[in-house]
Amino acid sequence: MGKKAGIVVLVTLFLGAIIVAVLQYYPHQDEASSRQINAIAQPDANPILSFKPHISAVPRPPETFAFPIALGETGPATNLYSGPNQYPFFCMTQESELGQPLVDNQQGLGIPIYQGDQVIGYSKDCSLPSQLFYFTLTEQSGEFSAIRLDEAAARKHNSSPLFRVEQGTINRFIYTLVMPISNQEVGERHGQSQWNKKLIYQFNGGSGIGYRQGRQKASRVMTRQAQQLLDGYAVVSSSGNKTSYTYNMLLAEDTARRVKQQFVSLYGEPLYTVGIGGSGGGLAQYLIGQNSTGILDGLIPLYSYPDMITQTTYALDCDLLNNYFTFRSDNPKAWRDWERRRQIEGLNAINEFPQKAGFLQPLNQLMAGFAPSFPDGNSECINGYFGLSAFINNPRQGFLRPFFSDDVIAQTHWSYWQDLKHIFGTDEQGLGRSTWDNIGVQYGLNALREGHITFSEFIHINHHIGGWKPQPEMRQEEIALPLGTRIPIWLTLWGNHNITKASEGPAPRHQGSIQAMEQAYRAGQVFIGKVDLPIIDARHYLENELDMHHMSASFYSRVRIAQHQGHSDNHVIWVAHKDHNPTAAAFKAMDDWLLAMKDNPQLSAADARPEALQDTCFNQDGSIYAAGSDVFDGQWNSKPQGQCQSRFPMFSTSRIQAGGGWGGDMFKCPLVSIETAIDNGWYLPFDARPHLDTLKATFPQGVCNHEGRDLGRPGDL
Repeated sequence: MGKKAGIVVLVTLFLGAIIVAVLQYYPHQDEASSRQINAIAQPDANPILSFKPHISAVPRPPETFAFPIALGETGPATNLYSGPNQYPFFCMTQESELGQPLVDNQQGLGIPIYQGDQVIGYSKDCSLPSQLFYFTLTEQSGEFSAIRLDEAAARKHNSSPLFRVEQGTINRFIYTLVMPISNQEVGERHGQSQWNKKLIYQFNGGSGIGYRQGRQKASRVMTRQAQQLLDGYAVVSSSGNKTSYTYNMLLAEDTARRVKQQFVSLYGEPLYTVGIGGSGGGLAQYLIGQNSTGILDGLIPLYSYPDMITQTTYALDCDLLNNYFTFRSDNPKAWRDWERRRQIEGLNAINEFPQKAGFLQPLNQLMAGFAPSFPDGNSECINGYFGLSAFINNPRQGFLRPFFSDDVIAQTHWSYWQDLKHIFGTDEQGLGRSTWDNIGVQYGLNALREGHITFSEFIHINHHIGGWKPQPEMRQEEIALPLGTRIPIWLTLWGNHNITKASEGPAPRHQGSIQAMEQAYRAGQVFIGKVDLPIIDARHYLENELDMHHMSASFYSRVRIAQHQGHSDNHVIWVAHKDHNPTAAAFKAMDDWLLAMKDNPQLSAADARPEALQDTCFNQDGSIYAAGSDVFDGQWNSKPQGQCQSRFPMFSTSRIQAGGGWGGDMFKCPLVSIETAIDNGWYLPFDARPHLDTLKATFPQGVCNHEGRDLGRPGDL
């Protein structure tokens, strides 16, 4: 054994000993909160919401609530058209600095509500009375702070801008309205003398599976849009429009419509409403803009994806591939070159890039009986997507933080699929149907064709990669928490216990639900490019940091828009060096664009786009590196590489590397025989004819035909 290997073993054994000792010393450590949910409200009957042909063509029902919500009263606790309330539902009004929610039952449903040390009731729907607050904004060294003032101080305040903030609950989520005012308007609700008549709807991101009200602090809403508030915009938002708490885009739309209705009922119609928000807050704009009218007039998605559900298609490949490289490869040394991994994963990977939790690899290898090794590189699959498969795809996982009692945890199916069960439907065990499918996927096909991997490596990967087990067979991750939930120690790295293994033949792949796929399309959970609003899709270039917000996602949206309407002239992409923030410029450009449409209502978004507004990439100092219709050309559109693509190179995904298209919107590929694949030249310049039997044994059901139609997409769409 070499010196380095010996050190690795010793360090790994030492870490393992510490973990075991801590677990033995605290065998019954209880982190349960006194506010956790101990009982669930009556579960619903799970009716599947039906939309044909597509939700964008389905009229929304008339409003049943009389807006505006009166001060001191509560907003609607049941949504208008997005399905029954979900339980359990954890209230987060205290985390939002708004105090406890109102008592709504005495049956022990939801969280306990205290008066002193005495429980006086429970709240299952987390309602709060609408109330007003006053804030000012201060700036120091380029950083804004929102300072709350009492009413007396606000009346005297004239040294800096003043804002009236209204907060309460709508659809059980916390809403926030921010209006710039003068100090003479303190104490009355409708004053708006400092408003420029333009409205911003703020969306926010994160990965969520429902079951929480979400946190929304007024100060955070304000500092996110500080410059726009100082420019006179009004800003509205809701915790229901932060994807940390749900990716149910029908519920997000239902909530956004009502929050805007609350605003309009108080202040009248704005000149326009523009969306802003990053990551999940970007994709929410794409879907709300596609599926509905009357909420948004323009979109500024930041760090965006087209939607969540097609992102899971390749994101859930990450742990499969990491599991293969770590535990299943017949030559692990070959995959210590992280640039070779990139040829399979598509997402960026960098040699000698540090991993925050790199010690988990040797620890888990040792536990599994493998020679341990510390990783000497990193990938976006790890740096960006680690843990996603557990918290999105595993119905037995749930949260690390103790929001819910053990009994409630055992009764609940925790997953992204379950959060959308009223759209996707459920199986015989009551589990939300999954759209994820990898049957026939030829992982690393492009790498084989380009000579980056050998044929034997290609076969070994696809023989052993497997798929996620059926949900009823999945088990919770084994995670030790001796240092608390902020430093979890995973003892089942990459969800390896929930991935199928090879036995008599190749490791079984996972079959997705066609019903769920069709419902996802019809209910508008998939971005199909059906949006003709002005869009400025802006992002920092973060590929070198292995950030999950990869640049290529903007182009998946562009491909879909172009496929749907024959052009993408209403879609502008900006990419900036990470030290330059283009958001203020995006608001200015969007203002010009929307006002041009106001002045000429007959013009489409594409026709009204200002001539100077082009695809652009920005330097560190904010100067333009290149702009124009061809600056981002590249592999994604089969054109010579443009200037911005050269300056800021982008990467792909595991499914693109498996021969898929750059739209990334195929759930279920049609299958063809290996003979047909060879005849079609899909392996060229590699000569696959001598390996026909090996390929047929590896892909007994056939391989993906990416030139065909997505079998999960309804024919009428």
